[in-house]
Amino acid sequence: MASRETECEAILEAVDRIAARIESEKKYLTDLDSAIGDADHGANLDRGFKAVVETLDQQEDADAQDLVKTVGTTLISEVGGASGPLYGGSCMHASQELEAGITAETTVAFAEAYLEKLQDRGGAKVGDKTMVDALTPAVHTYKKSIEVDDLPPLEALSKAVDAAERGVEYTVPLKAVKGRASYLGWRSVGHQDPGATSTLLILEELLATAEEYLDGDVDLDATSPTIPDEDPEEVEE
Repeated sequence: MASRETECEAILEAVDRIAARIESEKKYLTDLDSAIGDADHGANLDRGFKAVVETLDQQEDADAQDLVKTVGTTLISEVGGASGPLYGGSCMHASQELEAGITAETTVAFAEAYLEKLQDRGGAKVGDKTMVDALTPAVHTYKKSIEVDDLPPLEALSKAVDAAERGVEYTVPLKAVKGRASYLGWRSVGHQDPGATSTLLILEELLATAEEYLDGDVDLDATSPTIPDEDPEEVEE
């Protein structure tokens, strides 16, 4: 386990990276949301993460759990629309899993708790054309990579990011069932979901931060090493 100081440093670095990425992609996210939503997703998240950076800069003597909880509470108070409760509320709820610090086991528990709360709040499931379509494969891939494949956390996270990217692509041909986009019905087909996209951006910056603090190789391939690629019928005896 990393020291408390290193854990906090990594969280602050991750938040800085996420805020900068959201700012740089604000127009892109807004354009995606303009097609099927309120055209405010990019601006809302940008405002929220800028507030998170400012708030964390003022927080002293905090541990990993406290910092992540503050990320959640700040997003709830600063991000408008549904995104605040979804991103912020889920983050705040899941922060309780980090009481023992940041380890492979606690991050799996955090990811599962985040997804569970997100689905509970939004009522969305895979196939509804929401951020759940990116987050669900990411969480399941991360958990399996850690608990079944016994991969190092950095490699597991890289596989989770690849799974999330595939989830974002999966949203394009779907008809929206939840959120503002659902009002469009079949007209939502052919558009990439902005919430799934911002979820991927956040995960990519978490991976970039992890590369700085963890040893290992990053290979964006969600394929599980415990599932053979060969067709069993073609394997020579």
